[in-house]
Amino acid sequence: MKKDQTPERRSVLRIAAGLGALATAGLLVTEGTGEQSAAPKAGPVGAGAAGAPGTSAHRVRASAYRLQPMTTVPRRARRTRPPVREHPFLSLPAEGRSMVLTFDDGPDPSYTPDILTTLRRYGVPAMFFVCGEMVAQHRDLLRQMSEDGHVIGNHTWSHPLMPSLSAARIRSEMGRTSDAVEGVLGHPPLWYRAPFGAWNRLSFQIGAELGMEPLGWTVDTLDWTEPGAGTIVSRVLDGAGPGVVVLSHDAGGDRSQSVVALRNYLPRLLEAGYRITVPQR
Repeated sequence: MKKDQTPERRSVLRIAAGLGALATAGLLVTEGTGEQSAAPKAGPVGAGAAGAPGTSAHRVRASAYRLQPMTTVPRRARRTRPPVREHPFLSLPAEGRSMVLTFDDGPDPSYTPDILTTLRRYGVPAMFFVCGEMVAQHRDLLRQMSEDGHVIGNHTWSHPLMPSLSAARIRSEMGRTSDAVEGVLGHPPLWYRAPFGAWNRLSFQIGAELGMEPLGWTVDTLDWTEPGAGTIVSRVLDGAGPGVVVLSHDAGGDRSQSVVALRNYLPRLLEAGYRITVPQR
């Protein structure tokens, strides 16, 4: 019998496991109620009265238990896992005349900065579905996106056709990208988009395991075909409507037409009374 399997050792492990289960159950209940905490959203759940003013002079009895391990549960263990979807969201619930602008494949220093400048000029947020290999090369651009208030989504590591991949490869493509984003921003993405819009059961399942919801689009500008900035503008304005999600690109090829088109259609959308927003989770 090995030393770590003695009866005393097993008893200690059973007690620790029981306490851990109680701590986890308490944490899930707290988050499931939707009650707000005084602690920052990104921080760990505190230990309650243990940190309250005026308690430092009070000696805690040796037999008293405070579940301090709750404060060290990793962020991913705390995050509520979304359900496994069968289809991506193609539009979002609209509060009035609101729309969502999304950009795929970046960040790219040739086009992303110009897009960020235009969005900043009009004070509107957007969603950027980034590829992990681009994040690894342009960490500062990703940081700038986040600092400007934009939502970062997962667009896999190398932009593959996911239905042709094994479960292990899909998990690697999506997991590595989430890790790369978290390494720069301190938190992983909560949304993902399948390259080419090619979703399958495994991508929905693995996306949910990583804590992400799938977002498609309502209006495809087809800017990757380089149809001309005027055509891109027309497609956005013709497809505009409450809850509409617009797909464009800031990388993956010559995106100069996408940059010019944004400068033209964004002020016209705002003049028409549309509010550009991003989803909240």
